[in-house]
Amino acid sequence: MLSPKRIKYRKKQRGSIDGIATRGNTIAFGEYGLLALEPKWITNRQIEAARVAMTRHIKRGGKVWIRIFPDMPYTKKPAETRMGNGKGNPEGWVAVVKTGAVMFEMGGVTEELAREALALAGSKLPIKTKFVSRREVQ
Repeated sequence: MLSPKRIKYRKKQRGSIDGIATRGNTIAFGEYGLLALEPKWITNRQIEAARVAMTRHIKRGGKVWIRIFPDMPYTKKPAETRMGNGKGNPEGWVAVVKTGAVMFEMGGVTEELAREALALAGSKLPIKTKFVSRREVQ
């Protein structure tokens, strides 16, 4: 699963996910893409599940690009712990995805195959998504 090799700080503040993506909002590598229609944290497990679903559906044909990376740690306090006593320990990694971000791209396959594969990938994610092609976005 995806995670950073090293980071500057072990714990990070939550930040903001509202607003529209100004970077990563166009198709840069492939012909087809999966666009986020809602802002959300996407975990490394969800990204991996979507990637596996896509690559299995296209049967190792074509090429897949993952445009998001889980570089933000999220923390969790242990169960049945009283409030206070600082921030919890890092539990996993998330990618901050804003509305309009292209999360996955695909090339080298037909449009209907790409549409089916990206729909499968979208079903693994906790947000609404949309299939886009290169001529629609740019």
